[in-house]
Amino acid sequence: VIEVAIVRPGPIQGDMVHPYLRRRDGLEPVEFPSPDPAHGPPDELRRVLGKTKGVPLFQEQAMRIAIEAAKFTPEEANKLRHAMATFRRRGTIETLEKKMVSRMIARGYESDFAQRCFDQIKGFGEYGFPESHAASFALLVYVSSWLKCHHPAVFACGLLNAQPMGFYAPAQIVRDAREHGVVVRPVDINVSHWDNTLEPCADSTAGVALRLGFRQIKGAGEEAMAAIVDRRGAGYADIEDIFRRASVPAAALEKLAAADAFHALGLDRRQALWQVKALPRTVPLPLFAAADARETGQEPTVALPPLSLSEQVVDDYQTLRLSLKAHPVRFLRARLAADGVVPTAKLSEMRHGQHVTVAGIVLVRQRPGSARGVIFMTLEDETGIANAVVWPRTMERYRAQVMGSRLVIIRGQIQRHEDIIHVVADHIVDASEKLLLLSETAGDATSARRGRLPPLGPSRHPRNVRDLVPRSRDFH
Repeated sequence: VIEVAIVRPGPIQGDMVHPYLRRRDGLEPVEFPSPDPAHGPPDELRRVLGKTKGVPLFQEQAMRIAIEAAKFTPEEANKLRHAMATFRRRGTIETLEKKMVSRMIARGYESDFAQRCFDQIKGFGEYGFPESHAASFALLVYVSSWLKCHHPAVFACGLLNAQPMGFYAPAQIVRDAREHGVVVRPVDINVSHWDNTLEPCADSTAGVALRLGFRQIKGAGEEAMAAIVDRRGAGYADIEDIFRRASVPAAALEKLAAADAFHALGLDRRQALWQVKALPRTVPLPLFAAADARETGQEPTVALPPLSLSEQVVDDYQTLRLSLKAHPVRFLRARLAADGVVPTAKLSEMRHGQHVTVAGIVLVRQRPGSARGVIFMTLEDETGIANAVVWPRTMERYRAQVMGSRLVIIRGQIQRHEDIIHVVADHIVDASEKLLLLSETAGDATSARRGRLPPLGPSRHPRNVRDLVPRSRDFH
């Protein structure tokens, strides 16, 4: 939607919506210019462009326009086909352009119409494809949309198990599924499998819940996880039971503990890590395992300080690349609000042209070849997502911020057409360092309203800020 709808600065109405969509929706008349009666039938273009309302959408139509309206020979049409795949090469296309436009004018077509026809054909050098490809893609989109609408848990489960793929990372797939009524359950040592799975759920309208699998844990080895699943039977009693019965190294259990996968055993992330550290570094020999011998003495009971919610969220992102507990920006909201940043959910209430400041984790950066150097950024906060447009001139000024930010603040103007909303950026700030402030006190809205933002709490993370949230998915 972004790539098709936005092609240059200016009002979004009229010139920023694809002409086929305008004609399909009855917003402009469907016209089929015709040649001079002495040069051909009045319906020669209607026969080529009838089903696409006078707009060339497919490569075959571009070829037929050249043949019918400009009377290209088969050899010339073949040159045009090759040129459409290499439009950045100068010379060949310019020759074909002059030939096609001049011949159409000679046959009675208006000069501006002839030029527009060729300009539309030029687009195929960047993103055009045959009608058969379009039909195949449309079928895939329809089937995917049907599954997402009627079986959102199945759809989300399939996407997660097919990662890495597509624009959106696991965190966004899970978030969207939950917003559409899917119950998502965490990784569990006694229930999860390697893949994400579906399980019965009375709280879900679909009757199933999505259970996260061990594959979501960063660095988890499939072989070790398979051993845990194969040997757990009715379930494990404690961490040492897993260690001995599944014969997996302590390092694998550390991955599970860091991912908070031991809640079924009554252990939070920190308690589980403490117990794993007490295990031998190697799997015990069968003789000792059979005798149920202990290589270590009884560990004393230790009262560990609980993790704050924000620390748990950060650890979730670092181990699972997502969190079911909260979104990182939630804990920064008061500080962002003090800087004039509004939640992305508020964009739907704003008018076209209104100035706004938004902030979020950078999910996706796109630079389509057909977008004339425009960068599209997708941001996410705790309320939703925002799509930002960065024009080339703005990109020149803020290249480091655009390409390097994990958390970004963007000031700009709202550009909207019906429910399609973008923020056209004019000022960009790399706010990644704010991720180091992830503590529950950082979100103290009362203190923020009084103008007294609290100092950093004890839960400030000393880790490199670049490691706090996953990298964006970038496409060029």
